[in-house]
Amino acid sequence: MIRALFALICLTFATLAKQAQAQTLDVTTVTRPPFSYVEDGAQTGFSMDLLAALAQSLDWDYSVNRVEAFSDMLGAVQDGTADLAIANISITAARETQMDFSQPIFEAGLQIMVPSEAARRPSLLHALLSTELFIAIGLAFAILLGGGMLMWGFERRSQPYFDRKLNEAWFPSFWWALNLVVNGGFEERMPRTPFGRVLGVVLVVSSLFIVSVFTARITSVMTVDAISGNVNSVNDLYGKQVGTISNSTAANFLNRREIEFTGYSGLDEMLTAFKDKELDAVVFDAPILSYYASHEGRRIASVTGGVFLRENYGIAFPTGSPLVEDVNQALLSLREDGTYDEIYRKWFGVRN
Repeated sequence: MIRALFALICLTFATLAKQAQAQTLDVTTVTRPPFSYVEDGAQTGFSMDLLAALAQSLDWDYSVNRVEAFSDMLGAVQDGTADLAIANISITAARETQMDFSQPIFEAGLQIMVPSEAARRPSLLHALLSTELFIAIGLAFAILLGGGMLMWGFERRSQPYFDRKLNEAWFPSFWWALNLVVNGGFEERMPRTPFGRVLGVVLVVSSLFIVSVFTARITSVMTVDAISGNVNSVNDLYGKQVGTISNSTAANFLNRREIEFTGYSGLDEMLTAFKDKELDAVVFDAPILSYYASHEGRRIASVTGGVFLRENYGIAFPTGSPLVEDVNQALLSLREDGTYDEIYRKWFGVRN
């Protein structure tokens, strides 16, 4: 009798376990290319491919609930309405007090994204093509032409070189002044009149200033561009229009560094502000910014500087979830049999 009762109890538990295993899991996620998004009506991305591999390994059935906000995704895990959440969820000490995490599924960090034109380093070509430099060159040519024509007026009756009609004299006079400035003049064409000699000395002395202004202008354009035009590190963010997503790890980092920023409720809203040129820089998860800059934003965005504040992504579960141990064991198996590396290469190439 006792044996029969014991067998019945074991059968009941086995049946309940099988039913629990066959139960469809509720998975919540949020759109974060390249980790989780919808393409041609199908769930796709690194995290979604990894979820599919886990489900196959653990014999899961699951349904995906895609929410608008990251906070809604985490909230569904905290209140137990979702069995798990997966996307680009950073494992942090604060979140560990509110939910459980799997072992890390991806190593990431923060990075800075800037408009493509701001990422270009100052160059000699850019300095030479500046409007201010064109104005300086134009003034220099005007001074040389004016000085040459004055010399023509003083010297045309005193030496053969300047003995020309007005319509024929402008270029030889300009050429004389240019050679005077560049080479110190021609000994055989030394001014002969008193006014011509005074003017010649003035042109030679002023040439020192013309060359100095030309050189200083190029240097200043490149220096100003380097100081005010580029964002290459976190220290360059002070005083800039910076954007990130509110309550994210990036927002917490910027608060700790006392860098002012605009917080956005979602990724699309932040990227729209960036495209509308409302932001000088965006600070957010490195793989997401890199993916955007190489796909949709390849003509307007560039990531700059290195990855900082290294962090790990994990799968989030309600506190005390019995799924955590099974998922961790399955993740180890996927790494050992090469499935994880295959999924990683599909989305990010060969790991360094």
